[in-house]
Amino acid sequence: MRGLLACAALARRAAGSSGAAPARVRHLASAAEAAEAELKKTALYDFHVANGGKMVPFAGWSMPIQYKDSIMESTVNCRTNGSLFDVAHMCGLSLKGRGAIPFLESLVIADVAGLKDGTGTLTVFTNEKGGAIDDSIVTKVTDQHIYLVVNAGCRDKDLAHIEAHMEAFNKKGGDVKWHIHDERSLLALQGPLAAPTLQLLTKEDLSKMYFSDFKMIDINGYACFLTRTGYTGEDGFEISVPSENAVDLAKAILEKSEDKVRLTGLGARDSLRLEAGLCLYGNDMEQHITPVEAGLSWAIGKRRRAEGGFLGADVILKQLQEEGPKIRRVGMFTQGPPARGHSELVSSSGEKIGEVTSGGFSPCLKKNIAMGYVKSGLHKAGTEFKVVVRGKSYDAVVTKMPFVPTKYYKPS
Repeated sequence: MRGLLACAALARRAAGSSGAAPARVRHLASAAEAAEAELKKTALYDFHVANGGKMVPFAGWSMPIQYKDSIMESTVNCRTNGSLFDVAHMCGLSLKGRGAIPFLESLVIADVAGLKDGTGTLTVFTNEKGGAIDDSIVTKVTDQHIYLVVNAGCRDKDLAHIEAHMEAFNKKGGDVKWHIHDERSLLALQGPLAAPTLQLLTKEDLSKMYFSDFKMIDINGYACFLTRTGYTGEDGFEISVPSENAVDLAKAILEKSEDKVRLTGLGARDSLRLEAGLCLYGNDMEQHITPVEAGLSWAIGKRRRAEGGFLGADVILKQLQEEGPKIRRVGMFTQGPPARGHSELVSSSGEKIGEVTSGGFSPCLKKNIAMGYVKSGLHKAGTEFKVVVRGKSYDAVVTKMPFVPTKYYKPS
């Protein structure tokens, strides 16, 4: 995709200098423009471009990877002031009906029934082998209304999976229906200025709303779904707003912050979530990785451990109760060039013991950090091994995550 876009730019330059571009370049340019046209655009696309957003293909969408600030600057600004992200490529949906909770609990590891109304949790959709289909934030609005958000790159497979099981559930007398919130856009406001800035736009007392709490409230006069959550490790909110109001709400947030909260792209979002030790599906979690292996055992409720009842429960509960997982996700500090996904982890004798799944230079810690999977027994903090980057071995040591302390807003 990026190569095609580069060809389009080349064609425009060639046409500008000589009046007509060579036939092959024109062909590549038209292919690039067609590919670009096929990308979906969020309601904020023009707003991103007008504000200097550098747009790239991501999960079938044209999304900003950064703005005028560098990714390093944007990452640090989120932790010192605040960031506003367009995450409208993600898919919000509601499940409603008397069977909404038992239906969802057949597909995920969370104790959804045990949640208080208006609260949520991270969960994982599992397959029959216990592997992760996707991770999701799920919120119990009421006993008969569940709101959840799934990843953009997993949307099609997630919706097909949910729909197939919902059809089977209802055929057996179940009562659940869904609504996909394509009429809404999702914004993520993160950082220390998130709450004081948003408070200026709503009458709701946000000091009484804690991490993972959910409310349907007016923000700047728009009917919003508000969840106190995020993907940065900072305090913050995800705001589901009617798409026709998304740009105006983004403008209002930036204005009320006196421009200290900045538009921030996917580049800094990835640095921030890595510093917070959070998984990226497709990198750190995949169909063959169980929640236990991914270090998400805490997300399996006590009742679910006792009763099971979700896809792959036999595999997952065995890992919890008997044999333990054969591999485990770990955080690590590395030397040399930053380790990236698929960099090999090896013992001092050269034996392969694992693989990096995410890695980079931490803008806040000013050192290399990475996540990956190693054989069980090598996962404890302080364990040393080597990481192979560009054919050379460098020192690596396991460390506890998150790398940067989280600042979630919880009752004192």
